[in-house]
Amino acid sequence: MALRSEAILPQDPTLDEIRLWLAPLIADAVAFDGWTEAAVDAAAESAGIDQAVARLAFPGGAMGLIAAWVEHIDAEMIRAFPPETLAGMKVRERIRELVWFRLSAAIGREEAMRRALAIQSMPQNAPAALRQGWRSADLMWRLAGDNAADYNHYTKRAILEGIYGATLAVFVGDESEGKAETRAFLDRRIEGIMKFEKAKANLLRDREHFSMTRFLGRLRYPAR
Repeated sequence: MALRSEAILPQDPTLDEIRLWLAPLIADAVAFDGWTEAAVDAAAESAGIDQAVARLAFPGGAMGLIAAWVEHIDAEMIRAFPPETLAGMKVRERIRELVWFRLSAAIGREEAMRRALAIQSMPQNAPAALRQGWRSADLMWRLAGDNAADYNHYTKRAILEGIYGATLAVFVGDESEGKAETRAFLDRRIEGIMKFEKAKANLLRDREHFSMTRFLGRLRYPAR
């Protein structure tokens, strides 16, 4: 079942609040109307919101509609994973749970996700799509407790963004029970992240203990 928001729309909502509230309803309508104003109208009608007001909340075309859905999922993920929820998990388990939560938001909305990926892959939309993916990867790492400020900050996010994108591509075509194929694919990719991080840590530790003077000395006077 697709993820539903637990947030309550205020009595006199702002356009930003309407935008996030309608985002999942628009995703529901995309299978029939695409990422278009028609989907906005359908979502507004089902939510009892004036269609003209709803359109004002989505000025950015198809990419703006998709961005709103991503931001909605981000907000729900933050709500679902307070620090104490992830505290007892290993890092790989935290990342797996966070990624799977995001995928669960698209269960039953595979067509909306498929169309979103197609729109994001257009050359003119690629930069914005990369920024969206980076923000989501950054949020997942921060929720997982990563506070790296050096180049690790960037490598971790870039790798996770790539893995999440690849997993989405598997997800939209996965017809196995309970999305078992997607789960297996995700597990393999996360295991790859952990092996890479371990290898990188070992390499950096070796570099810290490396002495050029000692190395050259051994070349000149090898141990007997």
